[in-house]
Amino acid sequence: MAVRDFGRVLPAMVTPFNPDLSVNYNQAKKLARYLVENGSDGLVVSGTTGESPTLTKEEKVELFKAVVEEVGGKATVIAGTGSYDTASSITLTKEAEKVGCDGVMLVAPYYNKPSQEGLYRHFRTIAESTSLPVILYNIPGRTGINVLPSTVARLAEDVPNIVAIKEAAGSIDQASELRSVLPEDFAIYSGDDSMTLPMLALGCQGIISVAAHVAGKEIQEMIDAFTSGNTTLAANLHKKLYPLFKGLFITSNPVPVKAALILKGLAVGGVRLPLVEATANEIESVKKVMNNLELL
Repeated sequence: MAVRDFGRVLPAMVTPFNPDLSVNYNQAKKLARYLVENGSDGLVVSGTTGESPTLTKEEKVELFKAVVEEVGGKATVIAGTGSYDTASSITLTKEAEKVGCDGVMLVAPYYNKPSQEGLYRHFRTIAESTSLPVILYNIPGRTGINVLPSTVARLAEDVPNIVAIKEAAGSIDQASELRSVLPEDFAIYSGDDSMTLPMLALGCQGIISVAAHVAGKEIQEMIDAFTSGNTTLAANLHKKLYPLFKGLFITSNPVPVKAALILKGLAVGGVRLPLVEATANEIESVKKVMNNLELL
């Protein structure tokens, strides 16, 4: 699969909830359509930002179905099917394939902290259970384990449908090493909005984003500027958006971005425990950033 197939800006979509915190599938469809109409090339469904740890398998499958029904064929739909359990990840991956998702994203196993060999076998075993293209997801700050570039390179060589990685280690050195050891057609996505521009400079593909929920067009403009050679404009747009990139992480994701969407009139609801809703001060902080960027 060519790296361009996934697109450049892919929000890790929040999961809308009803007042009783059941999943609001109709609102998920509306949100998916809104995101695609406002700068997004594709969507990652049931990732960390989608509160995947507190969604049941059945809820995840219904979400995949809803989003595919709404935007399938218009945008890529990537299902977050990874977990700390290889067998369960395989089951969910097969369900994602059945409902028509375009690919899956596999987070590094969290809590059980496997070795690099364990990571290799985990990802390979899941990928070999499906014909869908696979995006690896490395986020050591949440999982407690770093997927090393050598392990990613080994997977890229040995498993044809592992074709991309969302890299959120927060290290330009690691991103540089990844780009050096991986094939040119293996896509590297920034997993941090504030790292998008630096990682583009290293030859990375784009961003699997939180901020694109409210600034998708602006992030696309920044990437367009960079890829067309206007690096000064790209840098200026990065600096303009930087307060948003940081402001959406003043507390645990996705609490601030859900507050931001509600400020924009999108009924995405609250968050499930153990997360708690944004405080009045946090909401005011998000509102101030968005007003300064004329996003409200």
